[in-house]
Amino acid sequence: MQEDIGITETSKEVDHLKDLAHEKGIVQLVNLIIENAVRDRASDIHIEPEEDLLRVRYRIDGVLYEKEVIPVRMAPAVVSRIKLLASMNIAERRLPQDGRIEGKYGNKEIDIRVSTIPTVHGESLVMRILDRGSTFIGLEELGFDSYLLNQYIELIHKPYGMILITGPTGSGKSTTLYASLDRINSPDKKIITIEEPVEYIMKGINQINVRPKIGLTFANGLRHIVRQDPDIIMVGEIRDLETAGIAIHAALTGHLLFSTLHTNDAPGAITRLIDMGVENYLVSSTLISVMAQRLVRRICPDCKEEYFPGDDITSEFNLPKMLFKGKGCNNCAGTGYRGRIAIFELLIINDEIREMIMEKATVRQLREKAIELGMRTLREDGLAKVRKGITTIDEVLRVTQVEL
Repeated sequence: MQEDIGITETSKEVDHLKDLAHEKGIVQLVNLIIENAVRDRASDIHIEPEEDLLRVRYRIDGVLYEKEVIPVRMAPAVVSRIKLLASMNIAERRLPQDGRIEGKYGNKEIDIRVSTIPTVHGESLVMRILDRGSTFIGLEELGFDSYLLNQYIELIHKPYGMILITGPTGSGKSTTLYASLDRINSPDKKIITIEEPVEYIMKGINQINVRPKIGLTFANGLRHIVRQDPDIIMVGEIRDLETAGIAIHAALTGHLLFSTLHTNDAPGAITRLIDMGVENYLVSSTLISVMAQRLVRRICPDCKEEYFPGDDITSEFNLPKMLFKGKGCNNCAGTGYRGRIAIFELLIINDEIREMIMEKATVRQLREKAIELGMRTLREDGLAKVRKGITTIDEVLRVTQVEL
């Protein structure tokens, strides 16, 4: 019984937290944090308690920047305010919670997904910002050059089979999937997606939100989708053998299936599926292509300037003597970068690769064969964008370190 003391909030304490959350200063502070994040094009706001302060960081173009430091005494009020906005239980501080805020911040209609976790110094919050008014990004704007774009468009127009997009969290996989579906969406095709969560509502497409609490998992949802007579299916992520098995069965029975996997490169997806327990003959007969991707920051167009990086860099990566970088200005908050673009590695599964999958080739063997057949690696695609003055060598090396 002793342990419960101080853990369960009394109704008096909850009322006190609610009063704090409605104080004018706190309301203004939370609104300001969100409005500043929207203005700075942040994708996430991190509010992290420490022993003597509450730290606020924004993730802008994939990189975290410290923005505000709030006195620790204000932490309970700030956290309670956000939890109240997100319809969370403010009395519960011991368990992680999820919530959602919808509203207008800085003249924009914004959706915010809020997640809390208890830490030693109090509750840590992350707010993922989704701009409902943001313009839809088509395949052309993602970062494909014309050669790669034509190859990829040909693949997504195939009648059946499986196309995988791979990369770590936050590498733009969902954006590529949405752009792909948008390109092939037409009145004569039935497209169904199952996602966690649905980030972008698309016209003419049936989208399902995963809800594990009531048993609607990827695998369970996918099992029912197949009975809905679809032509094209998109599964947010293949996480386990059950989902992988149903996905492959769907691709075998005449459906075009898109999904994502967390692997570092394109050939790694093949061995990941086999490691999950999928039979290699099934992988070889259903997989059409795997595309790995990463996001690199674009050089800010307003402060772009020429510079000479030095012979060691240019000779090692076969680059011209003169490259570009951002000097840093008000439009890019002094970072020299504004916005992001994707770099790609497209592995097309042809007969030679199929034979290698049947023979259970290693990732290295598959990779070497793919390069021999003309696959351009992530780093090579990145370096091509460095030569064009779109991004910097530092950015490409930052996101392709794994290749070394």
